Amino acid sequence: MEGGGQMLRMTGSLSAIFRKPVRIIKIRAGRASPGLKAQHLTGLNLVRDITNGKLEGAAYGSKEIVFHPGPLSGGEFSADTKSAGAVCLLAQIALPCSLFAPTSSVLNLRGGTNADMAPQIDEFTEVFLPNLKHFGPTVEYEVVRKGFFPKGGGEVNLYINPIKYIKPINRVDVGNIVSLTGWCFVAGSLPIKVAEAISRSCKNELIASKSPVLSGVRINIETYKEAANASFGNGSGIVLVAKTSTGCVLGGSALGSPKMSPEKTGIKAASEILEAVECGGCVDKYIQDQMILFMALADGESTLRTGPLTLHAESAIFIAEKLTGAKFTVSNDPDNSSWIIHCKGVGVKNQFL
Repeated sequence: MEGGGQMLRMTGSLSAIFRKPVRIIKIRAGRASPGLKAQHLTGLNLVRDITNGKLEGAAYGSKEIVFHPGPLSGGEFSADTKSAGAVCLLAQIALPCSLFAPTSSVLNLRGGTNADMAPQIDEFTEVFLPNLKHFGPTVEYEVVRKGFFPKGGGEVNLYINPIKYIKPINRVDVGNIVSLTGWCFVAGSLPIKVAEAISRSCKNELIASKSPVLSGVRINIETYKEAANASFGNGSGIVLVAKTSTGCVLGGSALGSPKMSPEKTGIKAASEILEAVECGGCVDKYIQDQMILFMALADGESTLRTGPLTLHAESAIFIAEKLTGAKFTVSNDPDNSSWIIHCKGVGVKNQFL
């Protein structure tokens, strides 16, 4: 399936929560540059620290690790990729563990906040966390500084209170789009006119699409330049958030690049949010697979309507069933070309609360 870092993150989280030792082999074997990268290694070390566990084979480029987790603990933990490795991916492996800790946790995560091949920090805070809230957890955050490719230098604090159990969800009614907002930024030496060009191109593309689901919806995109002390390096990007009448939150985004004009960056973001709002699902394709772990852990049966199932979601289901015993079924809803993911969760309880 999707044999990349997602397998490591999910397996590391579930190993820690169930206190189940794991051995992972052929790590990222299908990638052009296989083995552990900085972000994967940092994430595994973070979970090792949260559990006071033992981690063997944890070296850059390693293709095999063995993890023996100890008991989960709260407190303050720090992780630094020392690169543009994504802090959001560090959060993916550590956050579920901290929810089942005995006390509250503060995760100080450093690296890339807005980097390629990973969620931007704005997507994490404005799209993922609102979707996570349906399961019960409320996570506070502080974006100290944004960091970009190639040096990273970003810093984010997450404040996590433990919970007794994960609530099941029933998210099948998409409702109607009621708002579409966006944030478009530049940082470093990039002028504000770059953000304005991205935003203008994005808005024009959305209007030109004449999407029926956006009919009558006001599009509001804020453009701004990051303060010098709130960013490290040069970067630009845009994150769009669509909210529906039933509380669904869907996202789309694009990162600026020297290889891509601001106009094309705006068009890319518009294409992503259009795909999200027109897919017929209650979550977008990037949130879809991130819901699987929580559905598996939930105390009861969860149902989630999505767009076409992604390879990441299929992989997440595979790992979740193997490590938790949860049972998933996926069916097509021919009425609106969407998919229904149903899960009988295993009802993990926080043994410390």
